[in-house]
Amino acid sequence: MKASDNKQKTVKIFRVKDDIDHVVREAVAKSGLQGKKRVFIKPNLSHPEYLPGVVTSPELMQKLVGLLRDKNSEVVIGESDGFNYPCWTAFDKTGVEKAVKAAGGTVINLSEDKVVEVKFHTKTPLKRLFLPKTILDADAVVDLPLMKTHEFMAYSGAIKNLFGCVPSKKRIYLHPYLPEVFYRLYTLFKPQLTIMDARVGIEGNGPTKGKPVKMNLMLTGNDALAIDVVAARVMMLNWKETYLNYIAKKVCFEEKKINNEGLQVSEVAHRFEPPHIDLPVKAQIMIYQHEYLTKLLFCSLDIVKLFQKVTMAYRGTPVEVA
Repeated sequence: MKASDNKQKTVKIFRVKDDIDHVVREAVAKSGLQGKKRVFIKPNLSHPEYLPGVVTSPELMQKLVGLLRDKNSEVVIGESDGFNYPCWTAFDKTGVEKAVKAAGGTVINLSEDKVVEVKFHTKTPLKRLFLPKTILDADAVVDLPLMKTHEFMAYSGAIKNLFGCVPSKKRIYLHPYLPEVFYRLYTLFKPQLTIMDARVGIEGNGPTKGKPVKMNLMLTGNDALAIDVVAARVMMLNWKETYLNYIAKKVCFEEKKINNEGLQVSEVAHRFEPPHIDLPVKAQIMIYQHEYLTKLLFCSLDIVKLFQKVTMAYRGTPVEVA
């Protein structure tokens, strides 16, 4: 299932409005995804209800699954439980489950899947990850990220979307080691096709609470890191100041070797508003740097709700606790 690191990394930028059929068809046709026993798709269900730019579009899911299902034996779409909501709720309320089943695919809650312990021989503190057997056994992985800022990490995209493959809802405990976690997920799963739906992006305090930006774009490619680098440039972010640089150095990635097709970055670039780093965000960033502080804050949903209430009070906004 792993693609070669020596392959030509290609990213194509499309200008789209309502009709995305030609984009998805072209991406699938160029992906080499045919004749597989199982193709796994990772959507972005970072919110329990559908919000454009925040959650993967059911329309995109249905078109993609239908095309892949015609060429392969099995197409499985998976997501894990959120910290404070079950995956099945998100599948239902976003409309993704209905769209997937209508196209002949299968949905799976990765938090209920069998897990495999994957060990790493490394000098970093991350020695192992417990990952879903369904993904590890798949013949190919497809990644469906969105174009967003992230209030704790500056940018959220294709590689960050793979974090939802970690089945434990306590994956938040991995935050002190996220660049290494992302590197491992990227090199383990190596998505053969990435489609970033950037018709609506999220700026400011994303990935779920930011402001929508109408971009009318879609990015497709055969390498998740290349997609992320191009997307960050479209958003006028310095990708080398994010976790992407850590991954790029680990895999000897060279930006100049990306083959840009379709529209050029200079034609579509739009400066995304960066996250507002207020006191609650600063506090959480500090907590995320330490394993035991992270575990202390997130050991109980009640503690998280209390933190959220304090944050809302500090910001002078209505208290809304999921």
